[in-house]
Amino acid sequence: MKIIVMGAGIIGICSAWYLLAQGHEVTVVERQPGAALETSFANGAQISVSFCEPWAHPSAPLKVAKWLLHDDAPLLFRPRLDVHQWRWCLAFLAQCTPRAFAANVAQLVALGLYSHEALRALVTETGIEYHRLERGILHFFSTADDFAAGAAGAALMRRHGVDRRVLSRDEVLAVEPALRAFGPHIAGGTYTASDESGDAHVFTQQLAQRCAARGARFLYGHEVSGFDVHGGTLHAVHVIDRATGTPQRLQGNAFVAALGSFTAPLLRPLGITLNLYPAKGYSATLPLHDPAAAATVSLLDDSRKIAISRLGNTVRIAGTAELAGYDTTLTSATAQARCAALVRRYEALFPGAADTSQPHFWAGLRPSTPDNLPLIGRTRIRNLWLNTGHGTLGWTHGAGSGRALAELISGRRPALAFRFLDGAVGATAAG
Repeated sequence: MKIIVMGAGIIGICSAWYLLAQGHEVTVVERQPGAALETSFANGAQISVSFCEPWAHPSAPLKVAKWLLHDDAPLLFRPRLDVHQWRWCLAFLAQCTPRAFAANVAQLVALGLYSHEALRALVTETGIEYHRLERGILHFFSTADDFAAGAAGAALMRRHGVDRRVLSRDEVLAVEPALRAFGPHIAGGTYTASDESGDAHVFTQQLAQRCAARGARFLYGHEVSGFDVHGGTLHAVHVIDRATGTPQRLQGNAFVAALGSFTAPLLRPLGITLNLYPAKGYSATLPLHDPAAAATVSLLDDSRKIAISRLGNTVRIAGTAELAGYDTTLTSATAQARCAALVRRYEALFPGAADTSQPHFWAGLRPSTPDNLPLIGRTRIRNLWLNTGHGTLGWTHGAGSGRALAELISGRRPALAFRFLDGAVGATAAG
């Protein structure tokens, strides 16, 4: 089949790769001048199967309420006159029950394990290098109460087949000695040796090059402007060259929407309403001044809800989420406060390790669903497929989501228990 993939982030490129492997002819449309230049550009760099618990937890509403007035809060809600924001928030609250949380965790872990297996096989096949570190992920806690909650989370992951171990303070410092200066402030931690880290931007660009070598056609700098739909079938998408304004009509047998947060507004004219809302995340990338003083194990700092990952001779500090629409600027007082908080926290953890005078700040929009489950599968338009809504787990779930979608489009059933879309947004079939 001739398939048009809309979006060249980690999800779109992985979809293209596996569709090519299934023997399809693939064209990728991307508004940016290259792959992975938006949400996949400077994320937290973690492949974190062990830390895939949904935001929608029974304790979440109270925590969000406490954070409302703090610009550097881990999750910041800025109310807007936006019906899509309020619809998302109401659905989020409905997911904050023990039963919904347990069901969502099971699916996220299933997709995470499936995806990690796919990623490992893909890297073995292609030899892609992307500052990969297979040293696990260490999650540390600063209070006894948070440590107790983390231990409960680790027990939950172990029930789903993820070996997330509970560590004492001394065991945390044995896994990552660079934390020793901060040791008195650590109550304990959890550690998953099978998790890993690496640069999603570098990986995605390398995979895009291999897709091109396999015959994929790339239309970078092109934006989707419309659709030709007749009789419940999508026949073509209209795209515009952003540099010249030249229009083009792309026909295909199947179409994949993998445009992250922008998938929802793009598809509304087709009568497809996705409960998908952007969560603005921030990161700071710093050159290392003293590499020996910096952590090499990828970290999760529970008190600030941030990820810290070593990428060669730089470090990436990423996290926080802001529900404030489609703004990605870094100029507001809130954005500056959140960026400064990332650098300040890293310096507190690893004093003198990084050159904090040269931060590279970034903000991106994580495409988030109320239950944190991505939208993968077929829409009401029978040849239009979705691969979006991965929230903070796009890097973790990218390879598996691409492989699963390629199998679905090719008429096969992926081998995992996941709720794939089947013919209508909201109508599902168990995987």
